Amino acid sequence: MITAEGISKSYKANRALDGFDLDVPQGTVCGLLGPNGAGKTTAVKILATLTRHDRGRATVNGYDVSTQARRVKASIGLLGQHAALDEVLSARQNLVMFGRLFHLGAKHAARRADELLSRFELADTGTKEVLKFSGGMRRRLDLAASLIRNPPVLFLDEPTTGLDPRGRNEVWQAIRALARDGTTVLLTTQYLEEADQLADAIVLIDGGRVVAEGTPAELKAHLGAGRVEVKVRRAEDLPRANEILKTCEPRAGQELAALIQAAQAFQAEGIEVEDIGLRRPTLDEVFLSLTGRGNR
Repeated sequence: MITAEGISKSYKANRALDGFDLDVPQGTVCGLLGPNGAGKTTAVKILATLTRHDRGRATVNGYDVSTQARRVKASIGLLGQHAALDEVLSARQNLVMFGRLFHLGAKHAARRADELLSRFELADTGTKEVLKFSGGMRRRLDLAASLIRNPPVLFLDEPTTGLDPRGRNEVWQAIRALARDGTTVLLTTQYLEEADQLADAIVLIDGGRVVAEGTPAELKAHLGAGRVEVKVRRAEDLPRANEILKTCEPRAGQELAALIQAAQAFQAEGIEVEDIGLRRPTLDEVFLSLTGRGNR
């Protein structure tokens, strides 16, 4: 549903994208991750026909973003980093307004507004002014507005920035529901947990090009199977505990065996353990290991 082949884009001396490739199957959520300035937002703008690329080719829903821009626009919804709502209007009035701006008839716009309010669990607050909404409610309404034409492809550019954990979870639930219904979602985010929770596949971009891609589990496996961590009661046992752990490094598919081996070794040595467990790699660690320049 979304493809990019060798996309490059420069702004004067700054090369934002440098041979960027992407392939997002229908009905999946793809997380586009990378440091600040890596090219994430530029990629979304190009795919949404808001910016023209210098080289390469990209399609959305089978349409070329350069030569069939009007068809691409008719196939997508876009949720930017900043809300596009009128705070004085009610939630329902906002959605009806967006419907009319997209040339829906008055009855069709009103019917679509009611459908979306129900879908995003905002029906009870549909007549309330948006300025009285919580952050999570505003973002869900903004998401609803991006779906006013029921597009098959949705671009979400850092959709939960600034939200508290409750508001973030509300938006996550809405995105999961969209994917279940068959919407193809391209998501950029600064929250590694967000990508881990939502994405079927993750594309890690740095310096304008893809440096790694795969499922969250596949990317974590890049750093190995994890490690056994232990907290011993007595400080004098630390040197021997360290020696034991060196012999119990987990291998893929044998993590539980490594944990059991370590526990048995500590018991045999008479080392008192306060806590022991298996720690698997996180996306944060993958991010830091593969994006050498870090945040810029």
